Amino acid sequence: MAVSDVLGDIVAPLNTVLFGFGHDAVTWAELLGFATGAACVWLTVRARIANFPIGIANNLFFLVLFWSAQLYADALLQVVYLMLAAVGWWTWLRGGERRSPRLMAHASARTIVVLLLLAAPATWGLTVVLARAHDVAPFWDALTTALSLAAQWLLNTKSFENWYFWMAADVVYIPLYFAKALYLTGIVYVLFLTMCLLGLRGWHRELAAGRATDAADLVRA
Repeated sequence: MAVSDVLGDIVAPLNTVLFGFGHDAVTWAELLGFATGAACVWLTVRARIANFPIGIANNLFFLVLFWSAQLYADALLQVVYLMLAAVGWWTWLRGGERRSPRLMAHASARTIVVLLLLAAPATWGLTVVLARAHDVAPFWDALTTALSLAAQWLLNTKSFENWYFWMAADVVYIPLYFAKALYLTGIVYVLFLTMCLLGLRGWHRELAAGRATDAADLVRA
């Protein structure tokens, strides 16, 4: 039996249609992707390291969903996310000074500029590749891929600015998934966008509290 046939048998249950949601035939992959995605973002809002293992499960469910929907960049992005999540998990645990837990911080202006400069050629190159692969939305799929990779890099380093990149990607993802009739996924990305705003506020407060603590320590010193 070919490897592709074995993999097909493994993921077949995830493509089982559970119910209809408008024109969207909701499968186990989409439903579980909805649940783990919401849990992952909420854990990230709370700056909990458990967002990484939950996120890895989300990557696997969305890999099946997006490949079936012919959103190939989004599907392959899940593989990259999975590897980055493993790195991020380790970084949050041991990426601080003397392998201590990583502390929340702002990304440097140089890091942001480099990420933005890399996003432009990455979007162009992926658009060309995806158009040749008959992706259903090559430019938008490429753009969200570039933005999401930048966001994940910033999240891995526990940088506050990751929220801006996630929000930029979500603004594009929402109409993209609705246009593809993945309505449940489109709705969960509306939820993601709302949770990103909560994350932006929550991380800002935590950083402000940290600065206040540091200032108080200097005064006592």
